Amino acid sequence: MVIFSYVMLLVMVLMSVAFFTLMERKILGYIHIRKGPNKVGFVGLLQPFSDVIKLFFKEMNLMMFMNLVFYHFIPGFSLILMLMFWLLFSWESGQVEMEYGMVYFLCVSSLGVYVILGGGWFSNSKYGLLGSFRGLAQVISYEVSLAMIMMSVVFLSSSYELSKIGEFQDSMWMLWGMIGLFFIWMVSCLAETNRSPFDLSEGESELVSGFNIEYGSYGFAILFMSEYGNIIFMSVISSILFFGGVGIMGIFMLINMYIFLVVRGTLVRYRYDVLMMMAWKMVLPVSINLFYFIFFIKMIFNCSSFSKTFSSYSFLYFQNTYFM
Repeated sequence: MVIFSYVMLLVMVLMSVAFFTLMERKILGYIHIRKGPNKVGFVGLLQPFSDVIKLFFKEMNLMMFMNLVFYHFIPGFSLILMLMFWLLFSWESGQVEMEYGMVYFLCVSSLGVYVILGGGWFSNSKYGLLGSFRGLAQVISYEVSLAMIMMSVVFLSSSYELSKIGEFQDSMWMLWGMIGLFFIWMVSCLAETNRSPFDLSEGESELVSGFNIEYGSYGFAILFMSEYGNIIFMSVISSILFFGGVGIMGIFMLINMYIFLVVRGTLVRYRYDVLMMMAWKMVLPVSINLFYFIFFIKMIFNCSSFSKTFSSYSFLYFQNTYFM
């Protein structure tokens, strides 16, 4: 039952990736005051499937000096990592319960740097290698702040399990008490998923598409699917951490996905030195300070509850000893 449920979930995720690309093109079209794709099928609903067929039937160019085995391994590895994320997703029955789900999330997300580095390295292309180095430095810079923000929520909820974090917010969402932390989290998510304005690993104007320059046909399509699957999962994680769940019909998840798309359509790409300065001198210190602030608040509440419990037990012991 667990295997069947997970396979069905993965099929739905891949279908969601297809329609998420359509949603992105539609939103970007309206931002640019145009319609977007609306010719293939009813209002363009069949456009993602035509794109998939086109990509998988294109010719794959192979250069003489590339490492063929590892070159083909990298897209599959990126897809596997994206699908491993979805083990954390909670549904009604047949799910995998992970007590330390957020630790698992950090472990899997840290492996994403090997996709960027390997994609540029094994292509034996100078453009790809330059893009992979830039993307590697970017992802490493924002992973620390992402972990610190996540640990702040974990400290408050006293659990690493996503379902427990959602239950902790039954009375009030984390968003209302930590809206500044939510904005820093969204900035870190944009950098973690290589999205605008932090898409420096895929900068077309500077890097001729970055680490994936030598990937075409099905290799590019699989990397493309992995990136959009990661965006959907980061939207799920964001909605659980700050909204207490994905909401009715996934409305909170869709809001977070919409934020990703609107940011791409409105903000220009950051300069590389500005990005590094913001990562190490602004986002990281603020996330560490907020982490310690929340940690001390949690410790104060724990100490106060412990003192109340201790005083009540002392009173009962005194009463039983001297008055009974």
